[in-house]
Amino acid sequence: MKLIASLTSPFARKVRVVLAEKHIECELVVDIPWNEDSHVPDYNPLGKIPVLLLDDGTALFDSRVIVEYLDNVSPVGRMFPQDAHSRILVKRWEALADGICDAAAAIFIEKKRAQDQQNPEWIIRQEGKIFRGLETLAEYLGEKPWCMETGFSLADIAVGCALGYLDLRFAEKIKWREGYPNLARLATKLSSRASFNSTEPPV
Repeated sequence: MKLIASLTSPFARKVRVVLAEKHIECELVVDIPWNEDSHVPDYNPLGKIPVLLLDDGTALFDSRVIVEYLDNVSPVGRMFPQDAHSRILVKRWEALADGICDAAAAIFIEKKRAQDQQNPEWIIRQEGKIFRGLETLAEYLGEKPWCMETGFSLADIAVGCALGYLDLRFAEKIKWREGYPNLARLATKLSSRASFNSTEPPV
């Protein structure tokens, strides 16, 4: 298998953490979709990463599809609980964390435009999604050691990658650790795992 990804994408990082946690060997191919010579559209018509290329040539895209596939490839370190209700709750955590990443990425891309071409209202709208998302993550987590009562899961990975992406892009502007100490505790705990250390994005 090959994973086509960038080293800064939180969605790609989520997949890379899952690969590490489940001890699945996979070649990493770094490709930046924004580059003119990018081959990402050859595998994903949407031109987005990550893309997982299977040995039979099948291309899987969207990180949510990929991590679910990987969880079924190996029984090691299950990312999803077995019962349907708990599984849906994990996917809700993932959707919320991914939504925060989507909003953060939208702001990052908008701010790459010339300042007189930026849309301040659009940026404020995306910031609102991030702040509401963080508040909800903190509310859901409460005082639990992990996002799910059943223990470490994909929910924690998704949240950890989202928080890491905020640190990467908006460390000075979005100081989530100050407002949400329970999220800070979770992030600290995740940072001690080899899967998170090995996938930390370059500054």
